[in-house]
Amino acid sequence: MKTLDWNHIRAFYATASAGSLSAAARQLGLTQPTLSRQVVALEAELGVSLFDRVGRKLVLTATGSDLLAHIRMMGEAAETVALAASGRGNEISGRVSISATDTYAAYILPEIIQRIRSEAPQLTIALLASNDLSNLHRREADIAIRHVAPDRLGLVGQHLRDAQADFYASQEWVARNGQPEALADLAGLELIGFEDAGRYAGYLREMGVPAGEADFRLLSSSSVAIWEMVRRGMGVAPMLREIANRTPGVVRLLPDTKPIEVPLWLVTHQELQAAPRIRLVHGILAEELLQL
Repeated sequence: MKTLDWNHIRAFYATASAGSLSAAARQLGLTQPTLSRQVVALEAELGVSLFDRVGRKLVLTATGSDLLAHIRMMGEAAETVALAASGRGNEISGRVSISATDTYAAYILPEIIQRIRSEAPQLTIALLASNDLSNLHRREADIAIRHVAPDRLGLVGQHLRDAQADFYASQEWVARNGQPEALADLAGLELIGFEDAGRYAGYLREMGVPAGEADFRLLSSSSVAIWEMVRRGMGVAPMLREIANRTPGVVRLLPDTKPIEVPLWLVTHQELQAAPRIRLVHGILAEELLQL
């Protein structure tokens, strides 16, 4: 029986898991053409088609789905070995990657990273700004700052506290429109929303804001962009108090309304938590985030 090249299997596994060649190439540290050649080589070795090319997208064939089910355990085992090896370093050096929402990455973490750099200047800190949950099993990040509890086996989390969020507008906006008197009034007041307007409107309705998709004239997938539009007087959006308090010129609307509670978690993989560099960074993050 012909032995398959593990690099080709790994290329297929990463592409199928990440959903695109570009994402998989970044994950493996390869160029996209190299990764593509490895996937094509595996198809040639097996004599089957593993992906259908639909425009720029790759869609698993039935054979590809069957193969993925068989090699997933192999891939996860390899990831566990890499995590365990990474977690056994004894020196406070190397790289630590931190993932957080784009607003936390932009407005909160730089000051904390300054402290980390002063206490451990030999560390390399990589900051991943994303509003999607990073995959800690696949080492997309070593430590994640999240608003949800750990979601998979093998992850460990520390619930630091519940942050508070409110609706905000700029002083200029309030001067033009006045202060709303109740949550229900926000529906007609230039709400700025996230890109999935239908889902976001449903979330606001649960809070008591009778909003529909038509109430949003400005949308973005970036909460940093949304906050900048609020700061410029273009509309209303919710924001965490620790970020709003650092932003001159914004006003908290409905100050007598109960704030939105937002859990704040630090999450890492159990195989990494004993590593000195992870303990140091995790400890500083926890201490600083608790004081906000």
